Amino acid sequence: MNRIDPEVFAPPPDTAPGVPAVEILSAQKTYPNGTQALLPVDMRIAEGEFVTLLGPSGCGKSTLLKMVAGMLDPTDGRLLVWRKPVQQIEQTGRKMAFVFQAPTLMPWASVQTNVRLPLDLAGVPRKEADARVAEALELVGLSKFAGALPRALSGGMQMRVSIARGLVTQPDLLLMDEPFGALDEITRHKLDADLLELWRKKKLTVIFVTHSIHEAVFLSSRVVMMAARPGRVVEEFHIDEPYPRTPDFMVSPQFARHAKRLQDSLLRASSLNEEVDA
Repeated sequence: MNRIDPEVFAPPPDTAPGVPAVEILSAQKTYPNGTQALLPVDMRIAEGEFVTLLGPSGCGKSTLLKMVAGMLDPTDGRLLVWRKPVQQIEQTGRKMAFVFQAPTLMPWASVQTNVRLPLDLAGVPRKEADARVAEALELVGLSKFAGALPRALSGGMQMRVSIARGLVTQPDLLLMDEPFGALDEITRHKLDADLLELWRKKKLTVIFVTHSIHEAVFLSSRVVMMAARPGRVVEEFHIDEPYPRTPDFMVSPQFARHAKRLQDSLLRASSLNEEVDA
């Protein structure tokens, strides 16, 4: 295994006082067929952080995110949200939402109905639900499309609907699994900027999965680099640049410096995979 440069790696600082939003305590995942998808991971995520998981395919980014969401159980270890097991998040008075890689919208239903779905399932009264849907659609810039069907929307607009469906529950923790990976660069950059504005406005804690170095630098307060076979965390980086971050940041020397550090780290992580395969 390659030596981790001590100047590059640093443990996450206590970016916010009080109870951490997420604690991953020696959590690991081994599937019934014996495949070790994830070695023990230890991580603390403070309230208000924007943490991105980055790494080559198969490194366990999505597995780790789904474990935080409670969609997958760890084989060993624990995952806590506000010091409670994820299954008990309602006891914390906080909420969590998950945005998938694809919008997964109901094609026969209007944008409004798609966004209202989590509230309908939770039994929220229609008047309150419709008001929250209107607020969520305004946040993502789709107020004029409430009555449209998904097929009438572009890919970027469909993803906005998916984000609105996550926001309508008024979450404190937003988990996003490569939500913009299938979009063109212009649309992706626009949604990245919109996401940062939502993060700031709603004071969210975000865990974001991507394959894009540039997206990771633009969005994140912290980037966690992972390697595969088996999946594990190998390095962490703090993107200590001020917000808001504009398109000009992406052509700045500071951006290039952070991107180069992540690129070098990604190459190291990929070479670890090759060593295992050899």
